[in-house]
Amino acid sequence: MDLDEAYEVYVKDLYRYLLSLSKDHYTAEDLVQEAFYRAYIHLGDNEINNIKGWLFKVAYHAFIDSSRKNNRLIISDKIEGLNKNQINHEKNPENRILEKESFQVLIEDIHSLKETEIHVILLCDLHQLSLKESAEILEINLNTLKSHLVRGRKKLIERVKERRRQDERE
Repeated sequence: MDLDEAYEVYVKDLYRYLLSLSKDHYTAEDLVQEAFYRAYIHLGDNEINNIKGWLFKVAYHAFIDSSRKNNRLIISDKIEGLNKNQINHEKNPENRILEKESFQVLIEDIHSLKETEIHVILLCDLHQLSLKESAEILEINLNTLKSHLVRGRKKLIERVKERRRQDERE
């Protein structure tokens, strides 16, 4: 697969992943471009077998580099730039708003977890990468990744249950 094909196939997935990490539309766009720039440089010399996992790894490292460079995460009150393909929705505007709000609440819940748990859940659950690919991207042992995934999922489920209980009380 050449770089143009990889861009067409994976640009939206990388953008959503980076948006969920940075919570900023413009930062996510910049990081996607950085990831594909690094791919352009690297692919000129090498052939990559699993390009999806490799691109996510490059995107993850671009995010980490950007975070270190800025020495802070950019957090905004809303997630912008969600496209129509990202959310499966009815034509009813009310349903679209409710689904978008639910997604934003889910991202907020995910970001309340430990940093490693955030990355593991985003890669494995939201972007459906394999455990092995996710472990390679995060450069951690596969069993460690599984532990973070189980703990993160448990915490996330508890947060969702607690929010539901609070909604029922109101």
